[in-house]
Amino acid sequence: MITAPLLRHRIVQHAFVVPDLEAGIEQWRSTLGAGPFVVMRDFVGNELMYRGAPSTTPVDYAFGQSGDIQVQLIAQSDPGESIYRDMYAAGEGGFHHVCALVPMDDWDGQVAAFTDAGYAIAASLMTSAPAVYLDCRRDLGIFVELYGQTERSMGFFAHLRDLHDSWDGVTDPVRAR
Repeated sequence: MITAPLLRHRIVQHAFVVPDLEAGIEQWRSTLGAGPFVVMRDFVGNELMYRGAPSTTPVDYAFGQSGDIQVQLIAQSDPGESIYRDMYAAGEGGFHHVCALVPMDDWDGQVAAFTDAGYAIAASLMTSAPAVYLDCRRDLGIFVELYGQTERSMGFFAHLRDLHDSWDGVTDPVRAR
């Protein structure tokens, strides 16, 4: 019996843990033309929860565009527990998660579809919208991020696309948020 997929919304981002954010940005820029990257340092977000407990583990993020897909690079120098350390030890890196923007009127149903299927919420936080990271490693080898689709979150994704579309691939590959 074939059933409908759990994820009802388009994947818009691929996220990678990198041992060094600057080196990761340059590798993605010089190899695949991704960028420019908007960098956020020591990010924790609001109401960060890891495995059901409050967390204050900061990470560095870089967001860039590569064609139709957003690329997120994540570097964690803090020794604290996180969904990134669940997969990669300090100094290691690789593919970590995909992200889909979920309209707020489908938020509860979309999260429930995954949790009802046995995928635990490994982390959650609030930024410009709610975000949950579902531990899908047993079946996919990665996490799945559901991120609330709001006017502000859509604006950020559009801003990155606009930066990429008007960028020469070389000038100012790193931008502060």
